[in-house]
Amino acid sequence: MAASPTPKTPDLSRCIAVAYSAGRDSTALLHASLCAAAEQGVQVVALHVHHGLSPQADAWLAHARHQCEAWAREGLPVRFFSQRLTTRPAAAESVEAWARKARYQALREMALAAGAGLVLLAHHRRDQAETLLLQGLRGAGVAGLAGMPARAQRDGIAWVRPWLSHSREEVEVYLRQHRLAYIDDDSNADPRFARNRLRLQVWPALTDAFPQAEASLADAAAWSAQAAECLAELAALDLAQVAAHGHMSVNAWRKLSRPRQANVLRAWFRQRSGRVAPASLVQRLQLELGANEAVQWPVPGGTLRRHRGALRFIAADNDVPAPAERETVLSIVRAGRFALPGWQGVLVARRVREGGVPLAWLAHLELRAREGGERFQAGLGRPPRSLKKQFQAVERPAWEREGPLVYSGGQLVFVPGLGLDARVIGLPGQAQLRLEWQSG
Repeated sequence: MAASPTPKTPDLSRCIAVAYSAGRDSTALLHASLCAAAEQGVQVVALHVHHGLSPQADAWLAHARHQCEAWAREGLPVRFFSQRLTTRPAAAESVEAWARKARYQALREMALAAGAGLVLLAHHRRDQAETLLLQGLRGAGVAGLAGMPARAQRDGIAWVRPWLSHSREEVEVYLRQHRLAYIDDDSNADPRFARNRLRLQVWPALTDAFPQAEASLADAAAWSAQAAECLAELAALDLAQVAAHGHMSVNAWRKLSRPRQANVLRAWFRQRSGRVAPASLVQRLQLELGANEAVQWPVPGGTLRRHRGALRFIAADNDVPAPAERETVLSIVRAGRFALPGWQGVLVARRVREGGVPLAWLAHLELRAREGGERFQAGLGRPPRSLKKQFQAVERPAWEREGPLVYSGGQLVFVPGLGLDARVIGLPGQAQLRLEWQSG
């Protein structure tokens, strides 16, 4: 048996959170996190969401609170947070989808309130294998077949799954070794839920026929994740060539190969509409978008219109989503893409050898709108000047000035359209990232 899985504590934060349902997996993860944190001087907050769906939910909440109190008395560095969901799924909404969305929102709110920019989730290798199968049965593309990412930055929180490469059996060994008490969710036996049907009816037969199914499917998800990242990078390169100011150049798009046409079209549609393009729409556009005349296509959430060689998405008046609340904090601990829907864009962090901001500056960032009076230093030896004058000096158009001003410890770090403030540029040998803002 392999060694019990142990989560890694990030160096850039002294407070982490663990999503703690009080079930089997999250109990093991929280205990392992507390043992590791106690040795490193890190504070751990346990986040419990009361969904209100089960008659046992109050008992689960009480168990979770009492367990954390007992661990705290033993000297383990734990604080307990809980939140009761007050909303309910809409009439036609999937209970699973509603619960997942509401749970992550509650976890995010509690983590930020506790001062934690990183939340650990207890999904393991079998969860990943099940996710790949479910996505495949739903006809998902490469992104869906990638399953759950080991790490994702979303809404100002780093969501980390440290046990995705560990089996459920390893988690059970850990529970027995430490004699940990946990609760069993009775809804896990309800066949109305797709994952339960897969777990109860399909998985036993699958593993009887293919004993290595769990590891093989998890490996396939990892390969799909790499492929999805490659496609996203390719789409970003192609978008820079075919899209600008909210529209897509049809002539530039037609110069791409058909697979790249489909890939960039899906990426552009998602940018503009916030929705996934149906496969039938992508196929239809590849057949019909070559015509020169003005034409339009009804699509989810609005209309696509071609006019004068440009394709535009027009949102339906009754389907325009309410503007998302602007994010005010962000934690960056490595290179990547950090979606900020409230600011209608993505902050991209790329590793560089020089000319970047030290990684240590980015663990706790503030995001602010322009208020006037901000001063930016464009280069070493140059005096700080107002943002208005800096934009005028480089002739930056208004649409390239949109996005959040990024601060660290009160110091202006990054301005969309201008880049990094010279006062935060790192020294040779430091781990550095360069920031870039992509609107839309």
